Amino acid sequence: MKKDPNKGYIALLGWSLNAIEAAENFDRRYVVVAPDWAEDYCKQHDIPYVSWNFERLNDRSMEIAETLKEMGVNVAIPLFEETVEWAGAINSVLLDNPRLYGQSLLLRDKALMKRRAQLGGIRVGIFEEAHDKEDVIRFLKRVNQTLLKLDGDPNDPIHLKAFDKAGCLGHRVIRTPDEVDTIPEEEFPVLMESHLDGWEFAVEAWIHNGKIAFLNISEYVTLGYSVFVPASPELEKYRPQITAQIEKLIKTFDIEFGLIHPEYFVTSDGEMYFGEVAYRPPGFKVFELLERVYGFNAYQASMLVFDPKTTVDDVKAFFPKEVVDADGFAGCFGVYPRRRVVSRLEIPEEVEEDPYFESHELASPMEETVTKRTAFGTHWGLVYFKGDDPHRLRDLLKHQEELDFYV
Repeated sequence: MKKDPNKGYIALLGWSLNAIEAAENFDRRYVVVAPDWAEDYCKQHDIPYVSWNFERLNDRSMEIAETLKEMGVNVAIPLFEETVEWAGAINSVLLDNPRLYGQSLLLRDKALMKRRAQLGGIRVGIFEEAHDKEDVIRFLKRVNQTLLKLDGDPNDPIHLKAFDKAGCLGHRVIRTPDEVDTIPEEEFPVLMESHLDGWEFAVEAWIHNGKIAFLNISEYVTLGYSVFVPASPELEKYRPQITAQIEKLIKTFDIEFGLIHPEYFVTSDGEMYFGEVAYRPPGFKVFELLERVYGFNAYQASMLVFDPKTTVDDVKAFFPKEVVDADGFAGCFGVYPRRRVVSRLEIPEEVEEDPYFESHELASPMEETVTKRTAFGTHWGLVYFKGDDPHRLRDLLKHQEELDFYV
């Protein structure tokens, strides 16, 4: 697509073919910043590319910001959790705003993030940092003491999460002191949180000039397995409260532009609790699901709101109206093999024949023994569905958990 020199010049941090394709078909100039293994592919396909290995930020870190500045790049967009900090550091140089680096640290470190949220008057569960197994056992006991548990009552679980990894990575649920022994030493330090009973959901909000340009509510059917958009009417009825929460988040974290992906819990009495917020695209291909029902490309949406040269009119013209403009509901299911030994991929007949089934991206198994999942493991691929009835779609996604795709 023809590039408009009056619009911003964008750097994509990290390797994502879907993001590159979106940039190719958008009217802004772009460059991909990725490790050197991407170089040959970029040369073959004429993709503008700068090589950079995203190790920990160090003395050489500013080189990439200077390189991009000399090229005339206006803004850097993080595509993965690991590049959020880099985007903050680079944008503090490109946009001459040192505060952006500090902000990126808050959006990376789950403990700092929760403290900042608390200071902003946002409700969070009880949380603490653990440096070793004893800390975990102490926290488990203390949480259950606070909940006035009696001897013999089952413990309320606690959740352990890595400080700076994406979503489900390194997420463990601990119910008894014995389970603490299974945690490898190298996972410490971790963030510990009390368990929040409630309906967990995620939000994707595109922000321009400190205001919400588009807000999607993603409904989880089973966390780590399935999600659909837009949410069912039962969850959408909380939209005014959710919008108010996102506005509070924008204010608390001083967010002027970009895409945020927070997670919340709504309890049975309608209270909203903040889980965490990410400053990057969500997992589980939610961007692709959004395109399926709304017709806009969510990567292009991010490029639009990140670009300092974007006007309010550009934003208005780009985004559809939430929920009203959606053409049905789209969801996906992450497949985990249910057997210990598998030899081939076999899509169940009932799935392929279902009118809501659209496609899948499952590959034949590379090895026969299925590695035991620690914590929330990684799925083997996604199956996509789309239809008009959110309840039928929700039940269908739930039902997939009982089926074998690998036999």
